[in-house]
Amino acid sequence: MELIVPTLGESITEATVSKWLKKVGDSFEADEPLVEIETDKITVEVPAPSAGSISEIKVEEGADVNIGGVLALLDDKKSTNGSASTEKLQTKEAPKKEPKVEKEIIPSSTNQDNAKLSPSVKKLIDENNLRADSISPSRSDGRLTKEDVFNFIKNSTAKPTPSKEREEVVKMSKIRKTIATRLKESQNTAAILTTFNEVDMSEIMKVRESKKEDFMERYNVKLGFMSFFVKAVVSSLQEFPAVNAEIRDENIIYKNHFDIGIAVGTEKGLVVPVLKDADTMTFGDIEQNIVKLSTKAKEGSLTMDDLTGGTFTISNGGVYGSMLSTPIINRPQSGILGMHNIQKRAVVVDDEIVIRPMMYLAFSYDHRIIDGKESVGFLVSIKNLLENPSKLILGV
Repeated sequence: MELIVPTLGESITEATVSKWLKKVGDSFEADEPLVEIETDKITVEVPAPSAGSISEIKVEEGADVNIGGVLALLDDKKSTNGSASTEKLQTKEAPKKEPKVEKEIIPSSTNQDNAKLSPSVKKLIDENNLRADSISPSRSDGRLTKEDVFNFIKNSTAKPTPSKEREEVVKMSKIRKTIATRLKESQNTAAILTTFNEVDMSEIMKVRESKKEDFMERYNVKLGFMSFFVKAVVSSLQEFPAVNAEIRDENIIYKNHFDIGIAVGTEKGLVVPVLKDADTMTFGDIEQNIVKLSTKAKEGSLTMDDLTGGTFTISNGGVYGSMLSTPIINRPQSGILGMHNIQKRAVVVDDEIVIRPMMYLAFSYDHRIIDGKESVGFLVSIKNLLENPSKLILGV
């Protein structure tokens, strides 16, 4: 019986074995995950077709394999049970005695006669990865001094062995290679410009504080900032349709659906799961779906459907402490909004200096399709909606 790489999507032709969850000889039950494979978009676990054991692994960790290729050879449960009697006979055989091999004891500073090494000398020898028996003592009684060690270091041509390699070579994962390729393609293809603004988060923070308990009780999820931003982005995309469009060959494709990608950082790299038809979602729907997609991203269980179809992306560098950035467009989209951390700053309101929680916003856009006037208007629209959340909630 063979373990085959399953079909993972129309555009995916190969995968990389990232981790074997079972080794040769291990038994398993039906549908139990045996191996983790990684494509340029997702990481998936390949389950066992039936109960049995692994007889041979055909593709080692880190190697590529085509869709439909053989990952391993499996013994089903029947053949495993049929060989049980043979295994029992083998276990009854007297184990062969292995000849004892005397280990060579290499003298070092740790097994020298401590009586001949003072604590300061021993410390100096250990810190420099030296061997006490390779240093000639100057004293007649054979005891080493610190001067002996310093002279040895000064005159020795052999440098101390570093405790760790200075460089480590690690093969790029498929996801990381895809991220690198697409980001570079975006820079090379689109005419990317970034415009900035800042938003006073006071009103949103008041709404969150006053409604957090009711929201949690109703939706069983916290009321975060992202739902306000998604609502503001969708409303602004409806006002500025070019931002929700894309260039395809020599045509401009205007999208009448609003699928918002939310950039999520994982251990394996950045992924952008998509909130489909975000314009139809309530605040509760948005928060619940963000939690669901973020959890799947961190667990590596996102599907192709979760990752495709986005028309605009929101990236929140503020969760990592970013003050300001210029996000790169997620092709073939034409725009991306960058959120940042909230900091209290002195601002002028009604001719008075006050302290307000402020966030910088960055909007990167493809200048081939979006003009400067539209880009500034789009970002100002988001700012105004966020500073007046009643418009987002009531629509007026």
